Amino acid sequence: MPHRLIITLCTVGATLMQALDQTIANVALPYMQGSLSASFDEITWVLTSYITAAAIMTAPVGWMAARFGRKYLFIGCLTGFTITSMMCGAAQSLDEMVLFRLLQGMFGAALVPLSQATMLDIYPAEQRGNAMAIWGVGVMIGPILGPTLGGYLTEIYNWRFVFYINLPFGVLATLGLIFFMPRSRPNDSLRFDWVGFTVLSLGIGGLQMMLDRGQNQDWFSSPEIIIEAVLGGLGIYLFIVHMLTARRPFIPPALFKDRNFAAGIAMMFAAGTILVSSSSLMAPWLQNLANYPVDTAGLIMAPRGIGTMVAMVLAGRIATRIDPRVVMAFGILCVVWSIWEQTRWTPDINERWLIFTITVQGFGLGLLFIPLQMVAFATLPVMLRTDGASLFSLARNIGAAIGVSVTTAMLAHNSQVLHAEIGSWANPFNRALQDGGAVQQYLDPGTRHGAALLDHLINQQAQIIAYINDYKMMIFTTLPALLLLLLMRRPRQAPRTAESHAAME
Repeated sequence: MPHRLIITLCTVGATLMQALDQTIANVALPYMQGSLSASFDEITWVLTSYITAAAIMTAPVGWMAARFGRKYLFIGCLTGFTITSMMCGAAQSLDEMVLFRLLQGMFGAALVPLSQATMLDIYPAEQRGNAMAIWGVGVMIGPILGPTLGGYLTEIYNWRFVFYINLPFGVLATLGLIFFMPRSRPNDSLRFDWVGFTVLSLGIGGLQMMLDRGQNQDWFSSPEIIIEAVLGGLGIYLFIVHMLTARRPFIPPALFKDRNFAAGIAMMFAAGTILVSSSSLMAPWLQNLANYPVDTAGLIMAPRGIGTMVAMVLAGRIATRIDPRVVMAFGILCVVWSIWEQTRWTPDINERWLIFTITVQGFGLGLLFIPLQMVAFATLPVMLRTDGASLFSLARNIGAAIGVSVTTAMLAHNSQVLHAEIGSWANPFNRALQDGGAVQQYLDPGTRHGAALLDHLINQQAQIIAYINDYKMMIFTTLPALLLLLLMRRPRQAPRTAESHAAME
């Protein structure tokens, strides 16, 4: 095919942009928090709004590509993603930022599936394995470069350049697709399942709004949270009923008849809850508690992505030779060990051990993803693989959004409760504050300086314990995933590399 190299560069560039934007804003969140006058739990809406919008818009990508033509959809989404990236960089308030991130997530949802499908089309069958390996670089290198690049851009320029960086790459990739990507004929006869899409969007949106705003609105004592919970539950219920009874549902129910795929969806959801929430907790921990500069924090987080990339390459080789369920089990145990180790973190932790711990965590996640794709799609009929790939991305994105929301809400709640608990000991009857020595001199709550310093120490200790509680909760949500392995059957014949990669994202 002519211009194959240019099309490859454009599609991989689009994939890299989308993958970068899932993690590049993590280390810049504390700086955005100050600029946008947001609380800690509010600023995480910058992450969850993007992930939620991407989750909702991932499922109809296949239908939209067939209906409007892949080239036109690809160009439209890439253009919209670039424009909304600039809008995010120019946002002046939290409301504007959340709105622009929602739009960015809606346009970005299609980039990865469309780039993958394009790569499969422009390369012959015998070269698809190498093509998917090239495409996979964009998927894997994004989480590696994201925190590091975001840290340096924030330190050297401004947090707004975290979003402005998309402009040159977006313009070049869009122009390349306009001039060199072959056209595909739109199919005007297709009809969209608006009922299924509407109730699914209602369910996901209501649930996410409840989780995001629950902490600020005092949860179910607020009528708003009750309404959002009812709408979320009703939307999910109606979606399930519609899927099981409609003639042509939004998502084919035949997907869930395959035991491997059904267990794989649950496993992907569980992995998604850890994938983003762990890194979103790590960035403020490094900057606010361990007092690392933003560029150093980004550099420290990079080995996590490197561990993931190494493990994915290794897992792709060994999972065809031994039982992939064993590889997944080892990966889950690596993740659990790393999170358990994080429950012992304090701000004076050795930097090398910190890096080793998060590298093991990334390695464990990498060992999980590739064998999971192989097992889940090995027994799925070929005609259902496109819908299955979209549903996998949907499960991962929903898991990521819920994971970030729940861990952030728990962190904010526990920090407040523990601050009050520990602060109750700072009173005139505490003998530690009555010894007349250095403690009383510097931590005397009767003086302005002493009260401020004492409050700072109490707040620091409260946050350390709150982070530990979050990590403990993540352990209890990860360990049950081992039971899902018992529901999976080992594939009789491992799928070819091209097929296993084609099922990704």
